[in-house]
Amino acid sequence: MIDFAHFDLAALLPFIAVGFAAQLVDGALGMAFGVISNTLLVGVMGVPPALASQRVHVVECFTTATSGISHLLHGNIDKRLFFRLLVPGMIGGVLGVYVLSNLHAEVVKPFVLLYLSGIGIYLLARGIFWPPKIKQAKLIEPLGLVGGFLDAAGGGGWGPIVTSNLLIQGADPRKVVGTVSAVEFFLTVTVSAAFIWHLGFADLAGATLGLLIGGLLAAPLGAWAAKHFNPKTMLVLVGTVLTLTSLYGVYWAWG
Repeated sequence: MIDFAHFDLAALLPFIAVGFAAQLVDGALGMAFGVISNTLLVGVMGVPPALASQRVHVVECFTTATSGISHLLHGNIDKRLFFRLLVPGMIGGVLGVYVLSNLHAEVVKPFVLLYLSGIGIYLLARGIFWPPKIKQAKLIEPLGLVGGFLDAAGGGGWGPIVTSNLLIQGADPRKVVGTVSAVEFFLTVTVSAAFIWHLGFADLAGATLGLLIGGLLAAPLGAWAAKHFNPKTMLVLVGTVLTLTSLYGVYWAWG
């Protein structure tokens, strides 16, 4: 059973800070909540990768629901693209949960952090070479499968991987952001349920509440940042922070 009656505010503060930082970046870029949260939880706070990914995805059930509904009301969802991403993404997510939940935390942690470092370098490169060259979109289902798997196994990455690649392939930016955000809700619900099935509810409530509080507090500031910061600058900054933080975690995990 989870004891919802007693929460230690001091113990929640680090998780509130992580949720705040992640949502601030996500609100400005439209991506990277999971990547930022998981990088800080695993690389800085030392949370086991599977538990960190579980907490992040439970929080994202709330944030992605709000985002998905908003995009639906504004007509930003491409139905055909939605279904082409949905099923592969959910399958990949379940596979990612299975792999992460059945490996020892100390073994998988450095590899998760290396993956997050790669995402950081990828975002950094996108910022440096912004805007991306326009090409015709070709790969969708494989992208959804890989994106879902890495999102679950790495604790984040659906937005940076799927949204960025579809934009680079030449899809309509408004439809891409809206559709990928809508699919992400179903992905996070699926991944969260799979994690709860494998790991249970133990030690979930307090940290998850902290992440959620931080995210809600940062939401208005993220929207403000989206209007005032250049995407190129933000991508370079986020990519740099992610890369350095993740490599720091790798150093201590293997040092």
